[in-house]
Amino acid sequence: MKLSFQIKLFISLVAFFSVLFALLGGYYYVDMGRQLYQEMSIRAKIQAEEIALIPTLRQDVANKNIPAIHNFMQKLAAHSDASFIVIGDNHARHLFHSVFIDRVGTKLVGGDNQEVLAGKSTITIRKGGLGISLRSKVPILDDDGMVVGIVSVGYLTSYLDDVTVSKMVNILIAAVLLLIALFVFSWFFTRSIKKQIFSLEPREIGLLVRQQKAMMESIFEGVIAIDKDGHIEVINQAARKLLNLSQPARRLRGLPIGEVIAPVPFFDPAVMLANDTHDEMCHFNQSRVLASRVRIMLENALQGWVITFRDRNDIDSLSAQLSQVKRYVDNLRIMRHEQLNKMTTLSGLLHMGHYDEAIRFIQAQSEHAQELLDFLSARFSSPTICGLLLGKAARAREKGVELQLDPGCGMDKPFPTLPEAEVISIIGNLLDNAIEATQRAALPHAPVEVLIRLNERELIIEVADRGIGIVPELRDHIFERGVTTKTRGDHGIGLYLIDSYVTQAGGTIEVADNEPSGTIFSVFIPVLQPGREESCNTTLLM
Repeated sequence: MKLSFQIKLFISLVAFFSVLFALLGGYYYVDMGRQLYQEMSIRAKIQAEEIALIPTLRQDVANKNIPAIHNFMQKLAAHSDASFIVIGDNHARHLFHSVFIDRVGTKLVGGDNQEVLAGKSTITIRKGGLGISLRSKVPILDDDGMVVGIVSVGYLTSYLDDVTVSKMVNILIAAVLLLIALFVFSWFFTRSIKKQIFSLEPREIGLLVRQQKAMMESIFEGVIAIDKDGHIEVINQAARKLLNLSQPARRLRGLPIGEVIAPVPFFDPAVMLANDTHDEMCHFNQSRVLASRVRIMLENALQGWVITFRDRNDIDSLSAQLSQVKRYVDNLRIMRHEQLNKMTTLSGLLHMGHYDEAIRFIQAQSEHAQELLDFLSARFSSPTICGLLLGKAARAREKGVELQLDPGCGMDKPFPTLPEAEVISIIGNLLDNAIEATQRAALPHAPVEVLIRLNERELIIEVADRGIGIVPELRDHIFERGVTTKTRGDHGIGLYLIDSYVTQAGGTIEVADNEPSGTIFSVFIPVLQPGREESCNTTLLM
């Protein structure tokens, strides 16, 4: 039968305290006995010396006046706590015995009288007439300094042992009560420990730790756990790889997060305390990531945060592929619908025999489509951007809105500051918002005007519509996640993404009213020069 951790801990504590008390009790018993013997030997010596100095007693001993000695010593012995008091003459014979009167005239026993008769005081433990005793013997001197007798004051060792045991009993009672209190405390202490470890056994805790470590290392996303002071508690292998950290996890534990990741607003204490966040676009060292931050609470007290993050390049790659497929499907659907309408019109003209009108209709449609295609091909070097604008123009026509490209458009080289997927996201979201705002306005719909121009200093993207505009109460919040003016669909993310991309690229966004109605969105993103890029990288490395 396996005992639980709580029972094992309780038994260990009980055994420990029991052994501790036994050792302390034994030591205290020996030490207390030693101290008692020292104190009683001093007491016996003092009493013997005081008795030996009494003048009348000295004279009676010198004269061997036994009745006088007996009367005097009987009164004195009644007030003493000694087990016995004995008076002897200069031949070591009894003159007085406080316990046995009939021993007067007999020899003193114990074998320790010669030194006293020689004028020395002694303290010995010897076996006498009453048994083994602790006694002090002092010589009685006459006025000439000659030894005329002996005073012996003693305490039986059995009496001293009884005193020691009586004191130990009182201490033992107190120790037992204290031990019982410690047993109760140990039981509740072990219960508290068990509760704090969620009633798990140590081997189960060890297994959970190993499982947690295995799970942390198997997670593809980077995971960092920090305490409330911002020091790293846990960091997995994916996080070290994404952050280009060569140090092992054990060397990173305990370091401030600011020493591992270059300071960014994501780790600002005020921001972290304000709220949690999900899928926020950040720069961790030299990596572009999507990061989430969730606080750890225990009994309504903040313990720290868990940060998870993914490489944005991987996400952008998947997003670009998905967006490209979606655009192809959308453009094919729009073109099919548009061509079906045109074919229906052409079929009607041919069926009615209006052959000249049919020819002119075919020429007009071909010229319009070719004109837009030639315009885009001449001004944009990116086939992806050309395809985006061509598809948005077709979609706008399908919804009854015209897309009007400014003659000043031009982007004849790649834009180094942002990946092309992000540029497409900015243009596409601005156009979608403008088309929908225009569609919701009263007929007839004014065209959506578009300017996209890349010069030596910056990329300018400007989209102006004559739609319903932005209500004043939302103007200061339109770039926040989840805020939208649209009435249906999964919206509230487009302008948030635009703002994130532009801000991280060091650009600005201007929003203005397009009188008499509508909105103008102007985006300015500076061109990142090679010298500036190297400087930024150096700053991050520092």
